[in-house]
Amino acid sequence: MPPPTQGQSPPVLIDPRALTSCRHRVHLDAAHPAAVASVPEDVGVQQRREAARAHREAMRQRLMDADGLRWVVVDPAAPARERAAATLAACADGADRIWGAVLPLEFDTGRRGRAELLVRDAERGGYFPVIVVNHKVTDPGSGAVTSGLDAWEPAVDETRKVRAQLRDQFRLAQLYRMLERRGHASPAMLGGAIGYGGECILVHDLAAVMDQYDERFADRIAVARGELATVPSQIGECRSCPWWDACKAELTQARDVSLVASGSRADVLRAAGVDTIDALAAWDGPAPEDWQGNGFADSVVIARAWLAGVPLARRHETVTVQRADVEVDVDMESYQEHGAYLWGTLLTEGGVTEPYRPFVTWDPLPTRDEARSFAEFWNWLTGTLEATLAQGKTFAAYCYSRAAEDKWLLDSATRFAGMPGIPTVKQVRTFIDGPHWVDIYQAVGEQFVCPNGKGLKKIAPVAGFNWRDAEAGGEASMSWYREAVGYDGQPNLDQRERLFVYNEDDVRATKVLREWMTERAEAEIPLASEL
Repeated sequence: MPPPTQGQSPPVLIDPRALTSCRHRVHLDAAHPAAVASVPEDVGVQQRREAARAHREAMRQRLMDADGLRWVVVDPAAPARERAAATLAACADGADRIWGAVLPLEFDTGRRGRAELLVRDAERGGYFPVIVVNHKVTDPGSGAVTSGLDAWEPAVDETRKVRAQLRDQFRLAQLYRMLERRGHASPAMLGGAIGYGGECILVHDLAAVMDQYDERFADRIAVARGELATVPSQIGECRSCPWWDACKAELTQARDVSLVASGSRADVLRAAGVDTIDALAAWDGPAPEDWQGNGFADSVVIARAWLAGVPLARRHETVTVQRADVEVDVDMESYQEHGAYLWGTLLTEGGVTEPYRPFVTWDPLPTRDEARSFAEFWNWLTGTLEATLAQGKTFAAYCYSRAAEDKWLLDSATRFAGMPGIPTVKQVRTFIDGPHWVDIYQAVGEQFVCPNGKGLKKIAPVAGFNWRDAEAGGEASMSWYREAVGYDGQPNLDQRERLFVYNEDDVRATKVLREWMTERAEAEIPLASEL
């Protein structure tokens, strides 16, 4: 179908991102495109976009080093229509690989799509779409079907298992449908994804997902065209959505149940006739039949706390948290999947807290100097532990939400194995599984029902702690780090200091929170049963 003529309303087009996005957001984006275009891009989104662009370029250079293949590179600076024409011409000419492929807009179906790479099916004809993404697509294990980068030779991989990424499969399915329409899709119905690290191509069987894709696409294009009505409902995506302020105001006015039980749980409650926070707060009896997992009682308490304006509710008469003679609070900063550049610590003994102590590398990640800073941190921490126990005293090291710290402790031991001062994976595992590593996030969940979430920046202010930098946060710190190490120019020493302040405040917030739990929480926070 040709593009619209002058005076006609432009047809609605959606890319695969809409297929895993909020339905109401798809409607709002399509209905108010000018409003979306005027919203400044989120800093975190900018960071991820730039990282993805750099990853794609690195993979392009790496892939094109292979000999014996006839490559066509579509000019990225050309207008979209010219790129689409160049892509179709390269397909018709039988190029082995086409980089930067753009497929013609489908004004009748509403599809648009582009692939980092098209790989020719030498056996059957047509092309396999391959995307390059800046996230992991496999995990250690077995059963994934992978291919090497230099030749398309799918085979079961006994070292990798698939990390489920429905967004990748839907993107490949959309590209397949667009290739199919032009007569350039391989009959094998396969697609590929090159993830973070770029060791191989994960091969997806698109036939297994095509029915689900077709159903989802039909729904989203109907929503975008205004053929299906949508209403707001709080989900995880809302945190970074440009429409959230408007949706939140509407939901708050309606006292919508998704404000306290978001996502699929709100759907279950609505199906049970519970549309408002008031109705959930008044619930008496077992969980609805379709409720998944535990936590229904907490949802009722959260609804009651929301109505009472209470930030936390105690689960028990007594609030408990592990304490010790010598206490070390720890917080780690990492940059994407490149490494952990900063381990911040705060040591307290006998009521006296030493100055903040950071272990850091400012060499741009990835760098072998990370091994040096990690080894210094590990040996200081475990040395303090051993010296404390030798004196007959108790020791505890605290973090907040240990998943990230555990990941980089284990990952650092693996990547830098054998280098000076680096512990073995077994030594790290013994520490993190032992009695001296305490997750205050877990302790908060055990002691309190948290209506506003359990993030440190949600809970620590209840204990009286506030961050010095109003912009402090994980997403912002990524931007600060790029400037601090000079990824895009000269290193900015002011941003290094800003990162130290941010990390120190996270460490101190953990300390203040656990001390508050011991000293004041029982007096300041009501029991859930009292709401």
